[in-house]
Formats: sequence, C-alpha cells, structure tokens
Amino acid sequence: MNNQNSIFDITFRKNDASSVICYRSKSLVYEEEFTGGALISAGYNGAGYPLNVLSSFPTRTNTRDYTEPFAFNVEIDGQSVDFGLEFVDFKTEESESFVKSVLTLKSTIKPVIIRVNTIVDGSQMFTRYLEIENLSDNYLNLSRLSLISGALEDVDLGRYYSNKKLDEIYSIGYFDNDTWGHEGHFKWKPLLRETTSIDTRFNRDRFRHPLIFIKNNVSGKIFFSQIGWSGGCRFTLDYNARETREDTYLSFKARVTSHNPMYVIAPKETFISPKVHMGLVFGDLDDAINEMHDHTRKSVLNLPEADGKEALIGCGMGAEHDMSVETSKAFINQFKAMGGEVFIVDAGWECPPNEETEWGSYNGLNIPNPERYPDGITEIADYCHENGMKFGLWVDIESLGKFCKEYAEMPLWRGCDPLGRKTDKFLDFTVPEAAKWAEDELARIIESYKLDLLRVDYNTDFKDYFNIRDTGTGIRECVSLRHFSNVYKMYENLKKRFPDVIFENCAGGGGRTDLGHMKAFNHTWVSDNQVAPKSVIITNGMTMALPPERVDRLFAGMGCHTVGSFEWHLRNTMLSHMSLNIISPTAVEVNEKKLAFVKHCTDIYKSFIRPFLYKSKVYHHTPEEDNGVCILEIASPEKDKSAMGIFALSDIESDYTVIAPKGIDSGKKYRVTLDNSGEAFEASGYELKSNGLKLQIKGAMYSELVLIEEIK
Repeated sequence: MNNQNSIFDITFRKNDASSVICYRSKSLVYEEEFTGGALISAGYNGAGYPLNVLSSFPTRTNTRDYTEPFAFNVEIDGQSVDFGLEFVDFKTEESESFVKSVLTLKSTIKPVIIRVNTIVDGSQMFTRYLEIENLSDNYLNLSRLSLISGALEDVDLGRYYSNKKLDEIYSIGYFDNDTWGHEGHFKWKPLLRETTSIDTRFNRDRFRHPLIFIKNNVSGKIFFSQIGWSGGCRFTLDYNARETREDTYLSFKARVTSHNPMYVIAPKETFISPKVHMGLVFGDLDDAINEMHDHTRKSVLNLPEADGKEALIGCGMGAEHDMSVETSKAFINQFKAMGGEVFIVDAGWECPPNEETEWGSYNGLNIPNPERYPDGITEIADYCHENGMKFGLWVDIESLGKFCKEYAEMPLWRGCDPLGRKTDKFLDFTVPEAAKWAEDELARIIESYKLDLLRVDYNTDFKDYFNIRDTGTGIRECVSLRHFSNVYKMYENLKKRFPDVIFENCAGGGGRTDLGHMKAFNHTWVSDNQVAPKSVIITNGMTMALPPERVDRLFAGMGCHTVGSFEWHLRNTMLSHMSLNIISPTAVEVNEKKLAFVKHCTDIYKSFIRPFLYKSKVYHHTPEEDNGVCILEIASPEKDKSAMGIFALSDIESDYTVIAPKGIDSGKKYRVTLDNSGEAFEASGYELKSNGLKLQIKGAMYSELVLIEEIK
C-alpha cells in the first residue's frame, strides 16, 4: 500500500519448491522463505530493496550456514515444531494504516496449527505474534517460544570489511542494569563472537525494559526490537565469526521465558502469544528511536481510550505526609498555584493515621480509612473538582496485604513457587475468582470515589510471576503467560468501560513499562528514583524505550530535593510527562520566589512543550552518561519548535559545552531563549546547526533549558 508518506505491503510468491514472503514498511524489508517444511528467516534490508531485486541472483541469507535458521521456535511436549510443517494458507488484510498477513502452517510432528501474524504500518518497524491451535483431544505442553528468530545478516569480510577487526563490527545497546532505581541505564557494548543473551524478569530483576539495539559499526545499520511482555523475556544474539574464515553470521532470537511448561494448551484451544516489534534503519541511534516511537504511537499504544496526548500535570501526596483531610486540602491549594491539574492521593489512604508507611499490609482493603477520612475520601474528590482540578487515587490491586480478608480466606489466590512455598502477596490472575474480584474492585473504586485518574501500582517480587500450579488442566504449569494475559484483559476492559478516566501505570517505579502492558495506560511511572544525577539518566534512557508523553517524571518529593538544584529537578520533568510534589509543608510559609519559578515552568510546559509533546521527535545527544553531561532534546516533527535540557552530571573539565540542535531546519529562522537568564536572540537554523550553541556550565548539577521557536 502506498500513501503520501510511506509504502507498506506484504507479498507472497508461491513456488513448487519454496515460497517467499516479503514484508515492506517504509525502507525496511524483511523476507521469509517457506522451504523444506520450515519457515526460514531470509534476511533484512534497510534501504527498501527486496532481497530479489536482482531476480536471478537473490541476496537472501544462506540458510545452510545456520543451525537454527527458523523464523520462530515452538516446542510442544518436548518436541520442536519449527520444522516438519505443511503450508495451509496465506491471507492478508489491508486498511489505510496497516497491512496484516496470516501464514497458516500445520505440523506433521504434533497436532497443532501455527498461524504467523505479521503487521506492517509504514514505519521502519513491524509487529509479529503467533497463534498455536491444538487440534487434538489432549492437553499439549508449550515449552519453548521464540516470537521471532533466525538470521539477521551475513557478512563477507573479505569483500566489504577487510580493514575491520571482527570484535569491532557489532555493538549492542540495552539497559545494562535490571535493579530498582537504575531504570534506563543505557550502554553500548561490543558484541562478542559468542552467544550473548540479555534477560529481564526471569533470571533477572524486573526493572530492565525489554529493548535492544544491534548496530553494525561499519555499514551504519541498526536493528532494534522490543518484546511487549510483562513476564520473562530474553534477547539472544549468536555472532559466529572466526579469524580463519571470511564469512560471518549473525542470528537473533526474541524469546518468552519461564519455567516449563510455560503454557498448557487445552484441546481445541488456540494460544495467542505476546507480540514482538522488530525494526531496522540506516542511521544513528535517534533515527532508530524515533522510528520506534512512530510505530509505537501508531500501532501499539493506539487504544483510543488510552491516548497520551492530554498529558495533564499530576500532583501527588502519600505516605511521606500525614495525609489528613486538612493537609490534603492545603496541598491541593498549593498545587493549583503551581499549575497542577490532577491531585493524586498515593499509597496510605487505606491505613489508619500514623501507619501510612505500612500501606503494603493494607493492600486489598480498598476502603478509605474512616479515621483518616471521617466523611469519606469523596470529600477530597469534591474539593479538587470545586477548585478546577481532577482527582486521582493510587491502588495496588494485584497485591494482597495481610490485613485484607482475602489474604487469609483465599490462600489459593496467592499461589506457590516451584518449591511449594506460598507467595507473600502476589494475586494470581489464573484463578478466575481472583481475577473477577480484582476487576470488580477497581470498577467499584473508580465509581464510588469519583476518580478522574487511576494510578495502578504493582509491588510483587518478580520471582512470584513464575508460580507453578494446575490451572484446571491436570498438569502443573508456570502461571506467567496465562496470568499476564488475564491482567492485560482486565485493564483493557476497564479502560474501555471508563474511557474518560486517566490510567497511570506504576510498578514499584519502572518495574512494568513494557508495550504489552502499556496499551491500556495513558502514561507510566518509569522510576521511583528521583535523586540527581540518576534522575536525569533515567529520563534520558526511558525516553528511548517509550515516547516522551508516556514517561512520567517527578519534581520534588521522593528524596529528589536532597541532591541538586531546584531548577535541575523541574527541568528533568519538562521534556516528558510532568508531575509535581509540594515545595513547602503546611507548617511553613511558601517561598513565593520558588513558587513563581514552578509556575513559570508549568506555563512553558503547557504553552510551548505540551502542544507538540504527543508527536515529538526525541534526540539523545548523550545516550550514555560517561561524558559527565546529559543533553536531551525534543522537537516538533514540523521542526518549528525545539526544547533542550542540559544537565551537568558531574564537575566536567570544560566550563562550556557546545550543542548543535538536531530538531530544527537549516532553512528556517529561529528565536532562541535561554531560560536561566531569559536572554533571547535570533539565528538561522543553518547557523545553529553549523556552529552550535556555546553554553556555560558552572559546575556539577548545573542545568539549562533552551527553547527554540521558528520566526514566521
């Protein structure tokens, strides 16, 4: 299909010996070949050429050189069904915004049909997922699942890369820290001539977003992928190269991981897998990121009810305060003066006074404590609405605290680990009664307490995702796949039922930011670590994984005031979805000068940044933290506005830094405003790109905000 901006189509050519499928989306081409009873990855092209552009000399990968050339990996009852397949059908579905194909294959090894679903949308990225239908009258155990796999590319070293060392050809980029408070810690690392795996959640903690970049340092090619899944994920690369051989081979797997069996497929049931998103560009890291954001906005985070465009400024209070009605109203007044738009009561509203920090034990009560709120929490909701603000409430519905009656009365709702130990608070959504209770409770909370925003937290240990139980099949299985599929259904059901309620995601910070979960949420907390300089590193990294309007960052609160300047903290929130905490407790008079600066920043956010935030391009001038300064830029796609945040992470050697804005047009003229001084000047886009902006850095934790706007 062609439109004004792009081409995207899927073609199928069936021959006697083999068949070829060509997926095209913008300049991305991916081809697969069905041959010898298997679907094979035939290679990629990032310049728009089909791999048979020379029809007599196709440039597909040499599948004989790969032990596992298969385009997916599925194992049923311990047997691989990647091969021994028969072609059944190929169909496509077209619309103005996408083309979807379904390739249907039947196994001759096990009684299953596998449907390979692929969607192209005009971005440099496509979506892939599998359906596995059990044709038999018996239960079948799914024990391996690679959503996409096979060859990425072959390299003829002698012909193309004779002056490049084998260990210098490829780099991989990912978030190299999986622990709390280190989300978005991006690093480029050399790809070893071995098999390399990057895990999240299963074998590693849950605070690593499932994202990877694979860069060919010689050709300028970058592959990139995200797994849209909240359970265990693994990216595996096999770089097969030797000094004594001129050819190298690079293969890839995007896997779902758990204990086995990972899913028991009932007779005549069709299992639907999580989705993987795969892309390729010729360009730099931000070219890949912006193509990924275009794809994400268009084809992943596209539930109309969960549109992130509004990006209202959230303001919260929780267990770090006394949370009384009097204090709540005082904070609402302060937030209104600061420019806040939504007041959110965080964890602690179920607890008695002076026990706010014990909120985990009260999860599941879901009733405002009557000592704290003698007239009910709707008194706070009404006060918000009377003052022109929306009202939001925190809930951790997927955890059961020891004080809620379900904790003791429904022990099966919490499940057991493989050693038979009962989980602490995990609510197992593979138990139908537990899933129904959670959905009914959330609906009641939204309606009863007049919510305009629902903040969903999730504080379960990641190891609890992989409980083992009989889910009604007579076979013990790992609950992860079934559990999170049911969690997704619940939030999507509720979002459609309450389309005007903002759904804000949180999971102990950034513990569940994947694209599968985020589909039903307007935006997400990406970390609970707000302390400089890590807070900026997190913002910088997580705006790679998610579009900026979906990334919540906080000013004040959660300890961020202990390190760094007032201005630093505010600017860290302004290039994403802005959130505020208070700047003065009720017992202390508000510093009017500081209040005025907050209002100045929220006005810039509302009038200058937010109008283009939902469609912005993002530029990471410093993707890694090693140079001591972080520079992040967002710009409108029309290149008429750009905002740049400059943050000194440490005391750098030079007193100045020179920055060439990326989100501008050389042929336009701009007005440039430096927020620290208020100084403004005019310059052409050509001058700004050629000479850059020379900005003074006065020392560690120094920051600057630069606003660039076209003069029309």
